[in-house]
Amino acid sequence: MRILLKLAAKKDQKDISLEYHKLQGFVYRLMMESGFPLLHDKKGYKPFCFSNIFPYGDMKTGDSRSFLIATPSEAIAKGIVQKLPLLKDTPFHIGDCSFSLERWSTIAVSLKETPVRLTCGTPILLRIPEKNYDLYGVPQEERRDRYVYWRPQIAFEAFIKQLTENLVKKYNQFYGTEIRSIPLFQEFLFRKTVHTRYIIDGKSYGAAGSMWEFQWSYLSDVQRRILEFGLDSGFGERNSMGFGFVNIVRGK
Repeated sequence: MRILLKLAAKKDQKDISLEYHKLQGFVYRLMMESGFPLLHDKKGYKPFCFSNIFPYGDMKTGDSRSFLIATPSEAIAKGIVQKLPLLKDTPFHIGDCSFSLERWSTIAVSLKETPVRLTCGTPILLRIPEKNYDLYGVPQEERRDRYVYWRPQIAFEAFIKQLTENLVKKYNQFYGTEIRSIPLFQEFLFRKTVHTRYIIDGKSYGAAGSMWEFQWSYLSDVQRRILEFGLDSGFGERNSMGFGFVNIVRGK
């Protein structure tokens, strides 16, 4: 489920769409106040992701902006929705920015109608582990200790395989299933590389992300369920830090 927040800027302020750690802080605060204080310290995959604040650009007082929080957990979504009335018309901060909450709505994602087209809202991060460097023919100049983030200098096969395995693994962990890796993607269009940063325990780390479009003319039931899960949990890694948020493209 996705929760769409409609925000109003309370002052003239700079765009913070790419300051993912500030957006993450706001989401964690909502979750902690909604009854999920331990989620912040959970090791490994965390079942949520979020968009940028959009549309992009610096804001004037009263400007309208939108923000999406997505999670496959009905309990988390319900907890956040129950908390939102307390924010209504009360100024709050996301990083250095001040907003008021005008309204909100919930959105259930569905891919039952084909063809399907998805596009990245935030960059996808995927690590290629060191043990697979030879398997994917990772160039010597791109190799690092432990892992390297996928970038166009590395085979596209590596990206699709790692992305598929990541989605299936998260799906199995969340639902307790044992689905094996399956062909998940049909057509994919690489748009660009994005060099970005994320913060862990106060330390800043650089990463190479990528922006994509994905298309399907047909989806099996298993493909559809896993991809719908991905829309609510994020594609790739570091989803709880704002990466891998993907949107449905409506119309032709």
